[in-house]
Amino acid sequence: MTNPLDFTDRAVIVTGGTKGIGRGIAERFLEAGAGVVVCGRSEPDTLPNAAGREATFVAADIRDAEQIAAVVSTTVERHGRLDALINNAGGGPPADAATASPRFSEKIIQLNLLAPLNFAQQANKVMQEQEQGGAIVNIGSVSGLRPSPGSAAYGAAKAGLLSLTQSLAVEWAPKVRVNAIAAGMILTEQAHLFYGDEAGIASVAETVPLRRLGVPRDVADACLFFASSMSSYASGSTLLLHGGGERPAFQDAANAGKE
Repeated sequence: MTNPLDFTDRAVIVTGGTKGIGRGIAERFLEAGAGVVVCGRSEPDTLPNAAGREATFVAADIRDAEQIAAVVSTTVERHGRLDALINNAGGGPPADAATASPRFSEKIIQLNLLAPLNFAQQANKVMQEQEQGGAIVNIGSVSGLRPSPGSAAYGAAKAGLLSLTQSLAVEWAPKVRVNAIAAGMILTEQAHLFYGDEAGIASVAETVPLRRLGVPRDVADACLFFASSMSSYASGSTLLLHGGGERPAFQDAANAGKE
């Protein structure tokens, strides 16, 4: 019986795949046997590696359409195909919406919404010509589904990315499936920028029903599922990956009043 999670002889691009969530995704696909290409603006000291295999790095600023095209063409030249694109690159520092500059907001939206769209377009061109088509997974955020104070432009861009996922799934079917993952709070090397020191991170984790923050492996496993035949009837879907969500603030306030 064929293992649907065996990606031997298949090619995967992971944008922003040199650190954090992206690195975890890249290493998960390497474990599964895929040829993995990662891209970023600068090459890391060590590349993602697993099961005795290493990812290929292509330097690229994904806000530049020509550099996106170069990543896709390099992947096809090296592996002869492109089976999955994981649109992971994104993010942005906290910013007050009242004082954030127009240029800042434009860059955030460009990175988190327009770049994934442009990358998806280039990947789709290749996948539509392949007998087995392909899969695109957009890494979104719960910030696109609820208020995102302190990161309004980021939340708006991620909301747009989830909408984009549904539209592309309709336009590019049946050859290409497009899905999204709305990730909650994930523990990476940059977690301290948002949640503070170790004590702060532990306190934040207690607000999650599963009593922990997510880890890159959690997101990586979901990506593997969406890229595999196990999700062959899933397209235009958004998976909420947030450990049960966030406890409603009114419950804490009500309980505090009883003390």
